[in-house]
Amino acid sequence: MSWEKEAQDITEMRKAAQEQGGADAVAAQHAKGRLTIRERIDGVLDENSFQEHGRIAGAAERDGVGNLTSFSPANYITGLGTIEGRRVAVGGEDFTLKGGSPNAAGLRKSVYAEELASQYRVPLVRMLEGGGGSVSKGKGNSGPVGSPVFEKPRFHSIAKILGEVPVASAALGPVAGFPAARFAASHFSVMTRDTAQILIAGPALVARALDISMTKEELGGVQIHSRNAVAANIAKSEEDAFNQIQTFLSYLPNNVWELAERQPSTDPIDRKAEELVSIVPKNRRLPFDMRKLIKLVIDEASYFEMGKAYGPSLITAFARMNGRSIGVIGNDCRFYAGAMGANAAQKVRRFIELCDTFHIPIINFTDEPGFMIGPESEKDGTIKYGTSAVAAAVMSVVPWATVIIKKTFGVAAAAHFSDEGYVIAWPSAEMGALPVEGGVAVAFRRQIEAAENPDELRAELEDQLAIQQSPFPRAESFNVHDIIDPRETRPTLCQWIEWIEPKLESLKGPVTFGFRP
Repeated sequence: MSWEKEAQDITEMRKAAQEQGGADAVAAQHAKGRLTIRERIDGVLDENSFQEHGRIAGAAERDGVGNLTSFSPANYITGLGTIEGRRVAVGGEDFTLKGGSPNAAGLRKSVYAEELASQYRVPLVRMLEGGGGSVSKGKGNSGPVGSPVFEKPRFHSIAKILGEVPVASAALGPVAGFPAARFAASHFSVMTRDTAQILIAGPALVARALDISMTKEELGGVQIHSRNAVAANIAKSEEDAFNQIQTFLSYLPNNVWELAERQPSTDPIDRKAEELVSIVPKNRRLPFDMRKLIKLVIDEASYFEMGKAYGPSLITAFARMNGRSIGVIGNDCRFYAGAMGANAAQKVRRFIELCDTFHIPIINFTDEPGFMIGPESEKDGTIKYGTSAVAAAVMSVVPWATVIIKKTFGVAAAAHFSDEGYVIAWPSAEMGALPVEGGVAVAFRRQIEAAENPDELRAELEDQLAIQQSPFPRAESFNVHDIIDPRETRPTLCQWIEWIEPKLESLKGPVTFGFRP
């Protein structure tokens, strides 16, 4: 007597699981321009590194004497693997089986993926497609969806790991219902441009409930979710999405009990880019390229921006400074002069909290004219979200360096400084309660209206006020730590990176946040 028969059953079930929904279903997936979940896992992980958990999870049918007659695998695949040698947990729906709608075993495996990442304290990568629910009853004995085996709320593990390990999610096809919530509950989220949609509910349910007829793309395509912060980034292809996830994770530690690994850098710390001394025009009405400025300071080719289309007046990105991962915040004066609107404020607050969670120091390149003003700004609740961003900044626990490039005006300027931050200014910096133009318009309105030549008087008053907003008196009175030649920015910040290393070591572990508006 031996267990040969049972061992053979295991082999057959594993083989069936590898076939997913069958050759026709896999071909249909490819015909839509989309990979299968197993191909996606292979695409994001190091070669041959995947260790699948639950290889025979699914629905088996047996005859009266216990012989295996059929097997339908769980439509969620999960396990451990490596990305550039670093361990990660990975999981995703199998769209070739019931369009990714969860069967019982698939739902349990999807919950297990979060628990796996938490247990091993490794990043979690999700490959999402499908979702929602099914009113049809599956075959086999895997139990009902929503089995009492999981009595605690399904979202508990999803919320818990956000404070423990980095979570990156890719939407690679239509994603609805519970998987859509998983996509939103991520530190980094990316959608493929031509194949992905994120939906609370699909077109059929929307039409039935609201009598509104729309396509999946109209409801939740990239043109919607790239501009509302649901998707941080958009990818040209699935391969591009994998690359972006790999890049994102390279800036982060495995978990909150560690620091991000410092990478070797061949970019000289004493590099002084000559372009920096003239990148900000002397005419304060002319714009400049903040992204170009940032790239001239950070380690070469280390810039990774997120959320570019959402709140575009503020830039949030990861980069490296002498090999150390940093969070970068900057104002883009080509959008609303760099003013902080409601969306930009929410983006900045979330980014600060991401950096605090994973102990990433922040360098802030400041050109802040203040909160966005006007009726639309008031409707958007800009003051509420802006105040929340300010609260996040002043209570931030990671080291900050603020480089005042140009404007620092109004309450919004406080979102660019932390409580114990290092502050340096360029000679182009302008500091005060209001921008020159706004200050003159408010303080001298009657004189300007009564003048023979209002434009000439306005320009004269603006020039006088601009002198008062010079950074030199502030540096001379030690209201900033230093004023520097713009070409000295990289050497100065590389030196600062070395100063803060002991502080970063002391930050390891979970963080907590107080109430914010």
